[in-house]
Amino acid sequence: MLAVFDVDGVVADVRHRLKYLTRRPRDWAGFFAAAGDDPPLEIGVGLAREWSSSHDLVWLTGRPEHLRRVTERWLRDQGLPVERLLMRPAHDRRPAKFFKADRVRALAAETEVAVVVDDDPDVVAELTRRGWPVYLADWVPRAAALAEAQDKEGRT
Repeated sequence: MLAVFDVDGVVADVRHRLKYLTRRPRDWAGFFAAAGDDPPLEIGVGLAREWSSSHDLVWLTGRPEHLRRVTERWLRDQGLPVERLLMRPAHDRRPAKFFKADRVRALAAETEVAVVVDDDPDVVAELTRRGWPVYLADWVPRAAALAEAQDKEGRT
């Protein structure tokens, strides 16, 4: 049975990087370059550890594929498993809700999905609409710049 967790806003605190998204044009290189410095969100890290003790943990993130090594290192540094890390392909700029719904559907074809934990209300609404068990990670206030990046620009 799978527990599917998002990274940014669930276990990784991206608030220190939002300054790169409030500029015009957005500084995506700066935003992604600082990903390795994200402080952990202890409530999310604890929840991921709890679920991983009885389920196979899968990370489903909108982070681009080129951040794989940084993300794997960051997760290991938090004592979290990194066996399955699904990231956004470089060419995929769909809104996060559609990107993630398609990935969850593919995962569910392999084995049962017990829970999906995500901080994006649009992702949670779409997955709920499709019948998946979802938990909204609401421990960090949702930033407008990040919401726009996830939902309109398909960048994270």
